[in-house]
Amino acid sequence: MDVEATPANRSQEVESTRTMIDRVEHQRDLKPRRLVGDTAYGTAALLGWMVEQKHIEPHVSVWDKTTRKDNTFSRSEFIWNEQANEYRCPAGNALRSDWRPFRNPRTHVTKADTIVYRASQMDCDGCSMKDRCCPNTQFRKVVRSVHEAARDEARRIAATPEYKQSRRQRKKVEMLFAHLKRILKLDRLRLRGPSGAHDEFLMAATAQNLRRMAKWLTPEGKQTPIASGHSAVSSLQVYSTPARTRRRAPPSPRTWAGVEQTSRRSA
Repeated sequence: MDVEATPANRSQEVESTRTMIDRVEHQRDLKPRRLVGDTAYGTAALLGWMVEQKHIEPHVSVWDKTTRKDNTFSRSEFIWNEQANEYRCPAGNALRSDWRPFRNPRTHVTKADTIVYRASQMDCDGCSMKDRCCPNTQFRKVVRSVHEAARDEARRIAATPEYKQSRRQRKKVEMLFAHLKRILKLDRLRLRGPSGAHDEFLMAATAQNLRRMAKWLTPEGKQTPIASGHSAVSSLQVYSTPARTRRRAPPSPRTWAGVEQTSRRSA
């Protein structure tokens, strides 16, 4: 439906998803019901944009780095209480974003769009699980994203049969990219710049769609030259041929004469 060229940067590749979805919705009045992708699309900001603004089901794995590897409690072992706006540790103590009232209410949202919940130092000092919770700090901290509700929605979808079906269907899409690289020779771009990459990939995707459409429209058992798609591929190769690979003009007759005269002298 659309193509967006970006530099070889993961964050910019993920952010281009918003651009393409908004552009297709504006130009063609189409919006997907679900989005299927790898873990790179499971960031908190993108999940919040899909769930809260676009109402798109995120069939992606959540980008989560809160699991600890030092045998201490991870964030998943702390219970969240939505009504009290606090966490409860495995020992039953509370972790809150503020422990005293302020004259002017504060959001406690950091620059990374997160809220830090802290335990009371008195509770941690007398806790029997301190060695497994925060052995190197005075009290335990838990960071919660402002888009945690969207992350929970993605975790809920990941446990459904529809998610497994989406993962199987994603393999078909990945096969199209493999076809572009191996059959249409798009493993290396020949045009420079984002605009050149956009035009080259758009032509390759158009040729691929024409080839698939010709196969679908052709009755079974009948093979026609159009169904093979060779004309579309040939036109793609012509338009994407770089200028440095063009044939040079043949040498002038004076040059040939000089070569012949040199060969006679050497003989």
